[in-house]
Amino acid sequence: MSLWTAPEAETATLGKASRDFEVSGLSIDTRTLKAGDLFVALKGDNRDGHDFVRAAFEAHAGAALVTHTPEGGSVESWGPLLTVAHTQRGLEDLARAARARSNARILAVTGSAGKTTTKEILALACNALGRTHASAASHNNHWGVPLSLAALPRNAEYGIFEVGMNHFGELRNLVSFVRPHVALVTTIAPAHLEFFGNCEAIADAKSEIFEGLEPGGAALIPSDSPYAARLAMRARQAKVSRIVSFGAHGDARLLSSAPDGTGMRVKADILGVAVDCHVGAPGAHIAQNVVGALAAVALLDGDVLNAAAALKNFTALKGRGARFDANGICVIDESYNANPASMSAALALLGAAPSSNQKSGRRIAVLGDMLEMGEGGVAHHAALAAPLAANKVDLVFACGAQIKALWDVLPASQRGAYAENSRLLAPLVLAAVKSGDTVLVKGSNGAKMSAIIEALRGAN
Repeated sequence: MSLWTAPEAETATLGKASRDFEVSGLSIDTRTLKAGDLFVALKGDNRDGHDFVRAAFEAHAGAALVTHTPEGGSVESWGPLLTVAHTQRGLEDLARAARARSNARILAVTGSAGKTTTKEILALACNALGRTHASAASHNNHWGVPLSLAALPRNAEYGIFEVGMNHFGELRNLVSFVRPHVALVTTIAPAHLEFFGNCEAIADAKSEIFEGLEPGGAALIPSDSPYAARLAMRARQAKVSRIVSFGAHGDARLLSSAPDGTGMRVKADILGVAVDCHVGAPGAHIAQNVVGALAAVALLDGDVLNAAAALKNFTALKGRGARFDANGICVIDESYNANPASMSAALALLGAAPSSNQKSGRRIAVLGDMLEMGEGGVAHHAALAAPLAANKVDLVFACGAQIKALWDVLPASQRGAYAENSRLLAPLVLAAVKSGDTVLVKGSNGAKMSAIIEALRGAN
């Protein structure tokens, strides 16, 4: 079944096709493009997608969305071209048209942490109930959301979209494309404080997701958040008719979670449905995400028990809790991003590892800067000393200018090594770790903590 035909794409974008075509997917990157995809030649600050149109057709693209015929040939010399006034707007037009023609039940997810993990939990749960389409990777920004939505298959029964932001108004615009039936906020925590100043402002920005809800749609709010009441008030301002909470004290309640082999056993009351399921990855924060996801399934009138049963196949994502063994060292890869809330959750995962006093290895945290923390950055980094102590972390390795505030308050017995950046820290970590240790690696993307992960992998 085709995703877009030339006449449909022309109607949606007010563009002009150079010849007939049918495409089966969309791509903005020739490195990941699949045969039959529509290549969208977006123009960014550093690159112009029009320079890669030839590479797209060499990779067997079905057509290309462009603003002009690329240099190096005539229209006839290229594959099918759909010429539009502006490629970003053309992509957004396709997104709106895809949403308009779809009969799928649509879910949107946002939050300061846990967006992508919750989206993947939802994708697994909903796929057990019907044909499901979900945002790829972390495609949650101004091009990622329309790209994901424009790829919504005509016959999808569920559509799950991650939406993110770091400024006011961004989420409001993105959710206007998605028009969800359920809007889920995972959590509110200090993130992007450089742009917002405080968590109340972050809650207000995240609550923009409620403004795009379909009539009769539901807002799903974390009951355990200090900002739950503010989110609920914003939902009421947006004329949301159904506001549902999830968490330890929510309408959907987490009753318990406990380690269970390679994952955990989660017991919950999901809007009156008793759930007892195995989830294929551990973590108190993941248990909360599971309850939110299952509540969303219930609000979409899905079979909660069948959805929950599918979660035995869930595995933590690369950079978001995935684990691997490196010469007897258990590595927890949390290198994708970081803020105070996700740091605390990750340190709790490390705290659940066997302790050194059981002679089965040490708990080691390798931490990088949490970026965009604004004026309170020093205090937020120094405050990590408390969860490190609470989770009985034996050694801390740190890199970055801001994490130095934590390093300076650590007791000497807990100090592993400090370096200016992850490249310099990596060999110090490798020299110190030994078989039986559990090593958590976490920091913001800009801290490039993936260098530590790759060093550990290379030593395997």
